[in-house]
Amino acid sequence: MVIRAGIVGLTEGNGHPFSFSAIVNGYAPAALAASGWPGISEYVRRRDPSEFGLDGLTVTHAWTQDAALTKALCDACRIPNAAAHLKDLLGQVDAVIFARDDHENHLAMARPFLEAGLPVFIDKPLSLNPDELRAFRPFLETGRLMSCSGMRYAKELDEVRACLPQYGRLKLIRGAVLNDWERYAVHLLEAIFSLVPSHPLSVTALEAEHMSVAIRMDDGCLVQIDALENVPKTFRVDVWGSERASSHDIVDNFSMFRRMLWHFRNSITEGRPAIPVERTLAIMRVLIAGRLARREGRKVHLDDIKL
Repeated sequence: MVIRAGIVGLTEGNGHPFSFSAIVNGYAPAALAASGWPGISEYVRRRDPSEFGLDGLTVTHAWTQDAALTKALCDACRIPNAAAHLKDLLGQVDAVIFARDDHENHLAMARPFLEAGLPVFIDKPLSLNPDELRAFRPFLETGRLMSCSGMRYAKELDEVRACLPQYGRLKLIRGAVLNDWERYAVHLLEAIFSLVPSHPLSVTALEAEHMSVAIRMDDGCLVQIDALENVPKTFRVDVWGSERASSHDIVDNFSMFRRMLWHFRNSITEGRPAIPVERTLAIMRVLIAGRLARREGRKVHLDDIKL
């Protein structure tokens, strides 16, 4: 069985429709180079042909809010069908990938497909609205919906995952990322929460010009996230334990995205959630709590955010 996927884009500064589609379908070098995403064109150019394609999954349809953008995406990523309207994907595809990070529109755009029974992937962050997250919860629980940042699967963190007991008692995990809290802190939260079994309890905003928060975990470890706004490209995780410490710059987008799409495909074929539901919702709680902590100048307990 081949899963026919529709890809939905595009938001400003987010080239994920091109990245994801190229990984699944392969790409046309000249068309991708002309698409306006030179960074994506460069990193896929460096990959071996054997790394493209996922058994049982192909992107057959694309929609964006602009017909010219949709055509550029189809030309670059060998997508045969350009949809004129988002609703046109209904009845034409078996799954939908929302490769957009405008979280305020995610529920309205995805609901018709979820209610029609299609498996859906939604780019990070899923939503920062508790009511919307409660609406998404049943679909997360059935495995019909997956949402995360690709950094959950960053290969730069494989050594930490494999050798976590060697770190001893974890004391501090620190993440630094460029840009804003709402759209970019989720990258580091996904990366860090993929490493540890502990759960977040509370969030406190720290005094800084940028968004900086301290997250208290239930094992006593402190997680600090700094969203540094306008700085050079930065996705960094530092881990300190009682026995070992390490630092990791996450740079391989291709590998993390391919792994993420593999897990989405696998969740469809196996009919189960790719990520524990409460883990996805905990990350959204932290994002919501961070905004509240900064605005109100207080510690926010995650149990107070009912999802």
